[in-house]
Amino acid sequence: MNILQTKRGFTLIELLVVVAIVGVLTSITLGYLGDARKKGDDTSVKSNLHTLRAVGEIFYLDNGTSYLPSGVGISFGIAACPTYDANGTNMFSRNKNIADAVAAAVSKGIGSACYNGVDVWSVAVGLKLVPNSSWCVDSMGSAKLSLSDPISAINTGTFLCN
Repeated sequence: MNILQTKRGFTLIELLVVVAIVGVLTSITLGYLGDARKKGDDTSVKSNLHTLRAVGEIFYLDNGTSYLPSGVGISFGIAACPTYDANGTNMFSRNKNIADAVAAAVSKGIGSACYNGVDVWSVAVGLKLVPNSSWCVDSMGSAKLSLSDPISAINTGTFLCN
């Protein structure tokens, strides 16, 4: 028999084995990509809240050593973070840079909580990689992980991160 005359090809079993291997590799890869996306979102939350700390101090100095806007400042209790409003009564809504940093963090996280008073502010945004966890920053320089939802990450007595 001539080698050129034999039929070449794959058997059905060989093809099924290859498809099964590709399927397993795909499912493993997609699992890692999901975690990588969550990790990227959590990093974005932390980065934006880090920016907020620096801009908050500039706001404090520009407003006569107060974290509230001059003349119209009203304390903002622990609640979901507000959006930008040029006539806002707290630093989170009044200052565009602060509002943008908070909005970017909130868009990548799960829920938010903000507090704004004359002498103190704090922000917590829920993280995706670790369920029921939040990243909290405040005017005292804290930036830390809290194993709770955003509202519970802010201490109701001191209004700083727990």
